[in-house]
Amino acid sequence: MRPEKDLPYSEAFSSADEYVESLLNFTANSELFQFLCGGVHILDFFTTDPGLFVSAVPPEWQQYLLESDPMVLLDFLMRDDLNSLPGSDSDAPGAPPTTLLQYVKDIRRLSLQRSFHPIKPRMPVLERSVALGMNTKKVHEVTHFSGYIDKLSDQVAEVSGAELTHLVDFGSGQNYLGRALASPPYNRHIVAVESKESNVTVARGLDILSGLAEREKRIRNKKLYHRIIESLDPALHNDEKALKDAAKALGATDEEIATAIDLRPRGELQATYKSEEGKGFIEYVVGRLEHADLTGVISQLRGYEDMRNVDDLRMMAVSIHSCGNLSHYGIRSLVLNPCIKAVAIVGCCYNLLTEKLGPPTYKPPFSRPSLQPINARVSRESERRDPQGFPMSNRLCTYNDNQGIRLNITARMMACQAPGNWTVKESDAFFTRHFYRAVLQRIFLDKGVISRVYHGDDNSESSSKDSPFNSSTNPVVIGSLRKQCYTSFKSYVRGALQKLMTNADFSQYSQVIAEKMADITDEEIARYEEEYRCRKRELSAVWSLMAFSACVVESLIVTDRWLFLKEHSDIVRDCWVETVFDYRESPRNLVIVGIKR
Repeated sequence: MRPEKDLPYSEAFSSADEYVESLLNFTANSELFQFLCGGVHILDFFTTDPGLFVSAVPPEWQQYLLESDPMVLLDFLMRDDLNSLPGSDSDAPGAPPTTLLQYVKDIRRLSLQRSFHPIKPRMPVLERSVALGMNTKKVHEVTHFSGYIDKLSDQVAEVSGAELTHLVDFGSGQNYLGRALASPPYNRHIVAVESKESNVTVARGLDILSGLAEREKRIRNKKLYHRIIESLDPALHNDEKALKDAAKALGATDEEIATAIDLRPRGELQATYKSEEGKGFIEYVVGRLEHADLTGVISQLRGYEDMRNVDDLRMMAVSIHSCGNLSHYGIRSLVLNPCIKAVAIVGCCYNLLTEKLGPPTYKPPFSRPSLQPINARVSRESERRDPQGFPMSNRLCTYNDNQGIRLNITARMMACQAPGNWTVKESDAFFTRHFYRAVLQRIFLDKGVISRVYHGDDNSESSSKDSPFNSSTNPVVIGSLRKQCYTSFKSYVRGALQKLMTNADFSQYSQVIAEKMADITDEEIARYEEEYRCRKRELSAVWSLMAFSACVVESLIVTDRWLFLKEHSDIVRDCWVETVFDYRESPRNLVIVGIKR
């Protein structure tokens, strides 16, 4: 079952060590990569003149990018056979510049391979009762990952000489994975750890529908209940206070009243679980994990008091798409908890990771490349120095003469993209949304709603004027708008202004927006759109380059997690990374596996 290679790196590398060194060298030293992965922010695209595209994109790339159709450019970045393309020195029309071609080759070479080969024989189809609530994507994920976890559990048992007792799901949500693993043919004992009580409530209801749990039986003192009903007006039969008052008038005790009056709707009755030999079982632990120490989780398990020694618990930590630091907790749990014998974690939401290293310092002319904070949130994140955050491994923390490898939130957010799956319709929709937002930011700047922020050693406006390398603008967080707001730029501006001025969550903006922009006319909005319309292609081309380049960002995050396990070789017997989903169905498809000695 274990793949031949520790990491799914390109055939251009002869070993994992060679790949890791090349990856780190590129991310630490390529200024262009750093700028495209974290240094370019959509808000600042039109806030300098002649604009971020002209200032930041290599001059020899610009004509090719602007003249390429968006989907043709994506094919060039993601899919075309680069070795068959003519170089820019040839006579072929539309040939890509040599330096751009080399950059695309570098990104592809350093991105972990994402091809998926399903386990054979084919995974069992999920029973309809188990698949309730799942969309097509979730069915694909749960089908393949439950089969993968089952086989991995058998492998762990084989090498360790003892069966696993529990699978601990970090961030179980509505427990789709756990429900599949607890059902036939797997019949595993699941510990579902989830922070949201509402998710657990839904999960318990689905457990009942799948047959893994039974609905609580209502035990009622029917004789007393009927006496109470007979003593009341029919209009009060559903009035709990009236029922209790009538019961007390009949001389019933509090205990008798509790067994007679239970007005809970059927849906609110609790799910009850029964442990049977050879059948799956689910336990829920509700709480937010803030670290990888599972002592608090384990103490809540059924029968914990009867466990006499550590060998009574043999657990594997699993997760499909545990967000942010939760993936780190799952991976670290192998090192910190004697009872965790293996981990299999698929991460996602890299933008929710915290940062372990502090903000770096830079010298002009690149005073604000990818890692320099561009707004208050980024600054706060990088100043936290959270020991639970990225990077995990000592290799990344100390790389480049102890400067370490850093990724700001913009770079990590781009790593959540899936450019290989973009369609014409989807691409046009979000390119348009980004264009609207970028132009609105220019309006905010011109109207005095926001101001320019300068970075670097020299903060004087005169020396920093209109430079995208050492200046940015104050962010205005708008969030999503109603669907109809995206039908035109005028609708977008009007919808954004209304939200900022009337929604209580945006009170910090309401006064300045009202003062500076309440009188903006439709004609003025139309002039801004007309002025920047011809530059929309600049934005979509750079956004495509950003998303494509961020394939290396995700590879770096995944590699860092593998390196963390590799560095604990005194505890970790084996570790690797492989694909477990089809990228077209689920692009966050890389699992990090670790097995304890």
